[in-house]
Amino acid sequence: MDKEMDMTHSGHEGHAGHEGHEGHSGHEGHEGHEGHEGHEGHEGHEGHEGHEGHEGHANHHELMVADYRKRFWVSLIITIPILALSSMIQKFLGLREVISFEGDIYVLFGLASVVFFYGGWPFLKGLVLELRKKQPGMMTLIALAITTAYIYSSLVVFGLPGTGFFWELATLVSIMLVGHWIEMRSVMGASKALEALAKLMPSEAHKVLPDGSTQDVTLDNLGVGDRVLVKPGEKLPVDGIVIEGESSVNEAMLTGESKPVIKGKGDQVIGGAINGEGSLVVEIKKTGKDSYLSQVVELVRQAQESKSRSQDIASRAALWLTMIALGAGGITLFVWLAIVHKDLAFALERTVTVMVITCPHALGLAVPLVVAVSTAISAKNGLLIRNRAAFEHARNIQAIIFDKTGTLTEGKFGVTDTVIFDENLKKEEILKYAASVEANSEHPIARGIVASVKETFPVKDFKAITGRGAVGIVDGREVKVVSPGYLREQKLDINDERIEKYSSQGKTVVYVMLDGAVKGAVALADIIRKESKEAIKRLRKMGIRSIMLTGDNQKVANWVAEEVGVDEVFAEVLPHEKADRVKEVKARGLVVAMTGDGVNDAPALVSADVGIAIGAGTDVAIETADIVLVRSNPMDVVTIMDLARATYRKMVQNLAWATGYNFFAIPLAAGVLYNLGIVLSPAAGAVLMSLSTVIVAINARLLKIKK
Repeated sequence: MDKEMDMTHSGHEGHAGHEGHEGHSGHEGHEGHEGHEGHEGHEGHEGHEGHEGHEGHANHHELMVADYRKRFWVSLIITIPILALSSMIQKFLGLREVISFEGDIYVLFGLASVVFFYGGWPFLKGLVLELRKKQPGMMTLIALAITTAYIYSSLVVFGLPGTGFFWELATLVSIMLVGHWIEMRSVMGASKALEALAKLMPSEAHKVLPDGSTQDVTLDNLGVGDRVLVKPGEKLPVDGIVIEGESSVNEAMLTGESKPVIKGKGDQVIGGAINGEGSLVVEIKKTGKDSYLSQVVELVRQAQESKSRSQDIASRAALWLTMIALGAGGITLFVWLAIVHKDLAFALERTVTVMVITCPHALGLAVPLVVAVSTAISAKNGLLIRNRAAFEHARNIQAIIFDKTGTLTEGKFGVTDTVIFDENLKKEEILKYAASVEANSEHPIARGIVASVKETFPVKDFKAITGRGAVGIVDGREVKVVSPGYLREQKLDINDERIEKYSSQGKTVVYVMLDGAVKGAVALADIIRKESKEAIKRLRKMGIRSIMLTGDNQKVANWVAEEVGVDEVFAEVLPHEKADRVKEVKARGLVVAMTGDGVNDAPALVSADVGIAIGAGTDVAIETADIVLVRSNPMDVVTIMDLARATYRKMVQNLAWATGYNFFAIPLAAGVLYNLGIVLSPAAGAVLMSLSTVIVAINARLLKIKK
């Protein structure tokens, strides 16, 4: 629940990066839960080794949700007979003669006591914790209201003249419990980022023994200097150096480099990368905590723990209402007793009416209802909000940093241009010849060429030219699809301005040879998502600056930036530097969102004010993000910004409705117009509160997003 809880619970937002959790009692809305303050320092979080601390917090959060749910249902069930036995409700419904019986007031007292002590326990405990920290908020206000109602009503049961408020007590506790439950269910649990990172590594490796044979062993049984065999299509189990073999290795999930990298003898490889078409023998250079992936884990942990907590307007409203309730209640009691000289029973009834009418029925639902509605809207639109506090902060975003590969682009190669050197051939023919040969290859470039045609020719005598291309007989002709390096080896020189242009844009160019002669060339690049340009355009209209961040080379970055229209580019950024770039933009005084999908993006996602993951990306990016875009559509980033702003407006409106009636209800309840014969009765106060709650509920349902 990083950075979590949303507006009603400022302290819980601090979970964003756990910040030592500062006891995590700062839940300021949920700290009342038993044992919550036991999180002091969140010691279990240390190092995240084994992730025990992380898992422990996730389990703790689940227990809290279950606890609020249980307390709500128990309180709600008991509230029904409390309402039936309350004289005010009986009179209102005209059922006084039907429902009342001898001793019913004591049954009412017993039922209300259960609701007060069992249902109200989180709030009573929260009161103690908030006062201990000298930060009275929502818990203090709720506890104050239910305690006042309970004590006064109990005194009425045992002889004090007046009207009991047990039904107010029961409904307030039930509403507050369901408000907390709704809100907590709207928020995802603790981040599973580190577990997702660990899953990138294979569980076993093929260890090469001294006699040349291999043995499957767990990664724990590998050490520096050992050799492992990595077969085609497998994940590399370790960081090391290639000592035998040649293959293309896909490091996109780790480094952000969109092109598969050719690895041969002497080249470094990273654990977690995916091997291509060849077999490799790798000598281990790093294991355990020294490995690249472990360092990324550490970066994620540090970024999570460095999160800042934001202020919470609902808690501020609760604080002010608490002060108003105490002040107005005290003044009312003093005036009626010391100045007007009314009897204690009358003065107490006026005081309690003031205290109870300040009860935050609507305030308790103002934010949770908007949370529930906005969460439902976002889910229907493929936007999964994991972190409410960060989502609400999105309304203030001034700059969005986009990872290139897999975010603005699709993260896979596609044909962008075709060049013909023989006028007797058409572009479609060249592509079909090339695709026919490449249909037998699993290389990403080959797949990109194959995807560009609807059908291919049958191929005979297919052979891979390791690290250089492929060859086969197509329709009776020898067809080769080869790299520029192959042409250089064959001393074939091709000078063409178009090729130079594509190369300058960072595109990958392969040549198509028919019967030994170069007949054409195909340029490929990471395919730009068709929605990217419109998304950047819409963000600019919203006054949000767009920045592209990539580990890819400057040429590729500049080409993509020009195509989609971003305002600024950071290229050739190493994985561990991405979080630094985010901090650099934040240092300009901008509120920053980061959008990405790769493992290398995870620290940057957590370092940003708001982390947005493209859903088609790796699990780790999703688990470290505040918001997940299921459809992998950059336009959904725009939708998130719109929804965040609309949600905030609804929250402010609801808080205004929830607290506004107090401006005239409290003075009337205190009896300022008593001499005119106008005194706000508890029943009338209850109607006002109910009306406010209904308005808040309807207003929350009116939340919509622009299409």
